[in-house]
Amino acid sequence: MSAVVAPKTRNVPAMTRGPQPIGDILAELMARNGFAGLQSAETLERAWKEAAGALVAKYTRVGALRRGKLEVIVANSTLVQELTYQKPALLKAVNRLLPDQHIQDVRFRVGEVC
Repeated sequence: MSAVVAPKTRNVPAMTRGPQPIGDILAELMARNGFAGLQSAETLERAWKEAAGALVAKYTRVGALRRGKLEVIVANSTLVQELTYQKPALLKAVNRLLPDQHIQDVRFRVGEVC
């Protein structure tokens, strides 16, 4: 008599979880592939432009958000000084627009603004 050998199966975790909403699957794929970071950067940029106003936004761009600190690149040191004076109001406006980000500080630095 010959023994019956079960075919080898691949370990497919998604199959064992059962059906999932397509939105959950897409969100997971986007997070894995970095699309969430791009979307977050665009959201930060839009919020900064609204908080700072069109004129200031023309001479600034959002850098990175790390540990609750939003970095903003500014075209020149004169504008950095002016924005430093306006920091409390800008911080309040950005947090109003992005309450889930919990931004604690805004750091300005001179750099290239494209």
